[in-house]
Amino acid sequence: MEELKWDQNGLVCAVAQDYASGEVLMQAYMNAEAYKKTLETGYAHYYSRSRKKLWKKGEESGHLQKVRGIFLDCDKDCVLLKVEQTGAACHTGQYSCFFTPVRECGAGAEMLGQLERIVEDRKRNPEEGSYTSYLFEKGVDKIAKKTGEEAVELVIAAKNGSKEEIVGECADLFYHTLVLLADAGVKLADVCTELKNRH
Repeated sequence: MEELKWDQNGLVCAVAQDYASGEVLMQAYMNAEAYKKTLETGYAHYYSRSRKKLWKKGEESGHLQKVRGIFLDCDKDCVLLKVEQTGAACHTGQYSCFFTPVRECGAGAEMLGQLERIVEDRKRNPEEGSYTSYLFEKGVDKIAKKTGEEAVELVIAAKNGSKEEIVGECADLFYHTLVLLADAGVKLADVCTELKNRH
């Protein structure tokens, strides 16, 4: 643990990030014991400055953070944990603690992770009137047909040269692909890992 630069209180900043979607989930602090426990157990442990004690994330709520990767910043005074989050990371029940906008921006790639969770929830908890629930009810033939149609429509949009049309059709394809993956029990992270392996 000599590689970390602890502050005057023996702490380093720790940021938890969803390993699959890239969403920033929360920020907390670690002392040497929390860092060691995280390394040993594979689950995120932090140090509570207010309670002045070590705590395992999710020990009471069940909203555990399984650590998939650990990275240090260039100054080695901040730890980035790439985690597999169970349930909500925030004590308010929100998936991420960072839900209060100060300045809005367009969505990034993390939107795919958010959409994946919505799609999987519709699979587990069907809702009347939900198009996603309808697709799951109809099964793989319907889902695959719609995905194929959207792929063809994207190709046509590309041939037409309309950026707006391409964006819309690509969004349709991404959505239907996520439904197809969820139906097959495949995670977006599995596909991303395959892409990384090919890189």
